[in-house]
Amino acid sequence: MLDATTRSGGTATAPPPAIATEFAHPVPAPVGLTSRCTRVLLSPWSRLSLLVVLLAGAASTVLLFEPQRLLSDGWPPQLGGVAAAVVFGVAYGLCTVAFVPRPLLNLAAGALFGSQIGLASALAGTVLGAGIAFGLGRVLGQDALRPLLRGRWLKAADGQLSRHGFRSMLAARLFPGVPFWAANYCAAVSRMGYVPFLVATALGSIPNTAAYVVAGARASAPTSPAFLIAMAAIALPGLAGAIVAWRKRHHLRRR
Repeated sequence: MLDATTRSGGTATAPPPAIATEFAHPVPAPVGLTSRCTRVLLSPWSRLSLLVVLLAGAASTVLLFEPQRLLSDGWPPQLGGVAAAVVFGVAYGLCTVAFVPRPLLNLAAGALFGSQIGLASALAGTVLGAGIAFGLGRVLGQDALRPLLRGRWLKAADGQLSRHGFRSMLAARLFPGVPFWAANYCAAVSRMGYVPFLVATALGSIPNTAAYVVAGARASAPTSPAFLIAMAAIALPGLAGAIVAWRKRHHLRRR
């Protein structure tokens, strides 16, 4: 049957094939420069590079300001009481992220605030610093580092932290030979939960932190029973940890 154009003497025209194809299969828009830059900046290795830069900057800042001078110069006289303990706890947490040794900070807490307030401030700073390090490692480092866990020991450590996170972290905090920062970032790379990590850190850090804080608070009386007990609480776990590490190493060499 002829259409109206054919009946009137005209010629029926069909749309050009190219135009029909274009409408049927739209050409995707080219990826813009902004999208490519965003993808690069959010890539796992870019985030890991940012983490390295942040930690290097924090460590450089600590070397510049020398927080260990608190032991010799004391706390600024403008701050006192609970406010000073809160400020110290925040500074404690930031310093642990920047790799300042916790024993030094614990001694300073005891020397500045005494046993009770010093212990509370040091524990709060410990949990704060661990939480910051865990968050940084989880957001900026996990995606880049997890594919590198190919060695037998690395896989075993990752599996232990991922499946038994709370008790593994509790043991790591109680064991004096495990560096604080190393435990933080190993837990962040694993699949351990945030809450078990913080609770295990808080509970496991109490004995060692209390020993150093009491030692710092009683340092002016080195013959007092409290100071001697604190020093024994520091030395005995360290000696036990060294013996266990030596036996493990000897056992691995024989195998």
